[in-house]
Amino acid sequence: MTLKIACGASVSALALAVSTPALAQDASAEQPAQEEAREGGLQPIVITATKRSEDLQDVPLAVQAISTEELDELRVDNFEDYLEQLPNVNAGGGGPGQSTIYIRGLASTTPNLTTAGVAGLAPNVALYLDDQPLSQPGRNLDIYAADLQRIEVLGGPQGTLFGASSQAGVVRLITNSPEIGFLGGYVSGGASMTKSGEPSYKIEGVLNVPVTSSIAIRAVGYYDDQGGYIDNVFGTRDLQASARFREVGTVRDNGVPVGVNRAGFDAGLDLEAAGVTVLETENSALVEEDFNDLTYVGGRISALWEINNDWSLQVSHARQQIDSDGVFLADPTLDEDLAIQRFEDEAIKDRFDNTSYTVEGRLADLELVYTGAFTDRVTEQQVDYTDYLFVGQFLPYYLCDTAVVYEAYVDNVPADPTCYEPNGVVDSRTDTEVLTQELRFNTPADKRFRLTAGAFYSDLELRELANFNYDSRQMVRGSDGVTRGYLPNFPLTNAAATEGQVGNESQGYFSDPGPFAPETYFRNDVRRTDEQFGIFGEATFDIVPDTLSLMVGARYYDIEVDFEGSANAGGGNFNSSTFGPNAGLPPEERQDAQIFGTNLSAQFAPDNTVGAPDKAEASGVIFKSTLTWTPSDGVLLYGTYSEGFRPGLLNRPGGADGPNGFVVPFELATDEVVNYEIGWKTELFDRQLRFNGSAFYVDITELQTTIFDPVISNLFFSDNAANAEIMGLEADFLYAPYDLEGLTIAGAVSFLDSEITEVLTPTNDVVEGEPLAFAPKFQGNARVRYEFPINVDYDGFVQTQVTHSASKFTDIIEINKLKLDAWTTVGASAGVRGDRWSAEVFADNIFDERAQVSGNFVFDRARITYARPTTVGARLRLDF
Repeated sequence: MTLKIACGASVSALALAVSTPALAQDASAEQPAQEEAREGGLQPIVITATKRSEDLQDVPLAVQAISTEELDELRVDNFEDYLEQLPNVNAGGGGPGQSTIYIRGLASTTPNLTTAGVAGLAPNVALYLDDQPLSQPGRNLDIYAADLQRIEVLGGPQGTLFGASSQAGVVRLITNSPEIGFLGGYVSGGASMTKSGEPSYKIEGVLNVPVTSSIAIRAVGYYDDQGGYIDNVFGTRDLQASARFREVGTVRDNGVPVGVNRAGFDAGLDLEAAGVTVLETENSALVEEDFNDLTYVGGRISALWEINNDWSLQVSHARQQIDSDGVFLADPTLDEDLAIQRFEDEAIKDRFDNTSYTVEGRLADLELVYTGAFTDRVTEQQVDYTDYLFVGQFLPYYLCDTAVVYEAYVDNVPADPTCYEPNGVVDSRTDTEVLTQELRFNTPADKRFRLTAGAFYSDLELRELANFNYDSRQMVRGSDGVTRGYLPNFPLTNAAATEGQVGNESQGYFSDPGPFAPETYFRNDVRRTDEQFGIFGEATFDIVPDTLSLMVGARYYDIEVDFEGSANAGGGNFNSSTFGPNAGLPPEERQDAQIFGTNLSAQFAPDNTVGAPDKAEASGVIFKSTLTWTPSDGVLLYGTYSEGFRPGLLNRPGGADGPNGFVVPFELATDEVVNYEIGWKTELFDRQLRFNGSAFYVDITELQTTIFDPVISNLFFSDNAANAEIMGLEADFLYAPYDLEGLTIAGAVSFLDSEITEVLTPTNDVVEGEPLAFAPKFQGNARVRYEFPINVDYDGFVQTQVTHSASKFTDIIEINKLKLDAWTTVGASAGVRGDRWSAEVFADNIFDERAQVSGNFVFDRARITYARPTTVGARLRLDF
């Protein structure tokens, strides 16, 4: 593994940092009086990345911070907007509220509907709103960036201070607190038009009100209606396309041929040639242009009470709802641009409420902080599942007459054996409740020895009810060739639903007793709980005051993950059954056979008979140490050793057999990382240039990933698939010259070289030497902004930005992997500002680049998320 450019840049940066301070000092010494009168130059940025308020340049940590002014200048509103400004950060997923953040290329897979809830891996990047961790399995909250003070991104393991979900880093959204004694606010609005798409509108308002001399309230509200730009175009599907009939050697669209162990059970069978009537589904009733509409609606209200000079209390409540229709995926194989073929209505409603409270105060010299939060999230989603056809070998079993694929089981072959329409839809609801508590203290920052320490507790409960529906299943004829449909189906955990003990049935958790709707063939009704406790601390000692310091940190963690419920399937439940307990019984004696699916309450019970653990448990201690050298004013160099971890998980299809002796593990082990890093923070040329960066090496052990392989199981499962390593360099700069007031030039780059060093999953699906997912070799952005006076009352500005990403892959599993092409986008804006108002016009993605920002190949078809096409618009802001 090599990273010649990165290593060379690292050495050059360190040489520049050490050699330049003398020039900066000489320049500042010659003109001390002029320095105070100058305009321009760098402005300090205060961050809280170490859970203390410190200047960005004094923190020996890889931190990128986007300030309030930059957020406004860059028009950052949502998840997609702020990730564009952070070249070391990527996201995988299928649209708003469905993405997972990755930092420094530490990724293995693409999240999707069936891994966005109970089956989701724990995130390895922590998402914080102020002091509240909001990371959730499978999909992050898509928090609208309204009235933020700044966004902080901490690269590399941050587990000592931020816990289990900060294995690769932390993204922190810091809101503006209420201001005591200030009455005012602002209203802003905008409109835009997307090429070949629909118009978009948004409005946002903020009001800060002083209640007393020690109490203030701040409220923010927003509405953002984003027009669609993906077309749902006409298409057809039928069951001849099922993986059941796919032959060995068939080359998938991603270039991976079908191996012997994944050939269809009836490979090469031509249904029509065999006399089967094949009914197709078509979507003419759903054809629509620009069908991926999206709205964000929400607000936040905060109250601050400064009890006295030492103590304060802040309470906040935020509520947001995302409503989206259609999908944000497109099919690159279609002739139409930005188009897809979908066969069922699709929508998502994603609502969350978050109430948080923070008490800050002092006891003698100790600074104390107690913070807690309760988050309630409800996600309701309908997703077209027709694409499952391309990988689902068993689909013809429950959507074709039994005589078509299991002729040996039937008593009578109908004259017209039929395969019915394969369109399916998943109707899901996920309820997530999270309680977090943290108590910590800081010793005085001006002492030679400094300590930050505390304790953390989190309790998450996630309840998921997902129905996989196929309308045509009620048309299927069973063993007698005449009788259609299925018996009523009940949860495996509802023992009262049948006469006596039947199949895999036993009493356990369910949210709905059944029976399922007639169109429901699969149901996941699962409750997942994650409980976490941690004790942490970081101590710093100045070996040489103001010059050389050593920080040592550690965190003890104890985490438990538990599953209850069932993953049901309706197999064996034909009204005219081919096999199982109902075969041969008269109709009045038939009942739910309960022989397919997984009874999770039984499988993971304390006294289970399959050898599974009752919980996924992890405990231990991780460490971090940083040596910091400040050779002169404006230059800081550091070296860091840090460890990170991600908790394990229980597998719903644990025990399932795969090729090469592979058995799906019941429990997924923690994956661990060790990070070695050197970095620099510099302000050069009389503080006109800020140049920060770091070079790092990450060693990854037992990397977790999610696998979809219907040959092994119809359920997604997870495994510790590989060991890997990442070498990288990231840097950012800001230039603000004194002699050209109003000009700023900024940019950031990320170089990555990732590699799988050892394969642990023995299914030939992970390949040694291949890169990790969402780890482009290069990403970068640059922007230039010039502000200038128009007259005594008005100032103007112009700004342009370019963003580039090299190609990347979406997965480390070869059969699920898709390569995303490199892309470059360009944007520009211009405007005018008065004393209490501003107006601007802007253009994003000026050259209409089809930027492939994410995608997946889980159903053997490429589905790509593209950046929004060329968009032009205007916005206005009024301050009061």
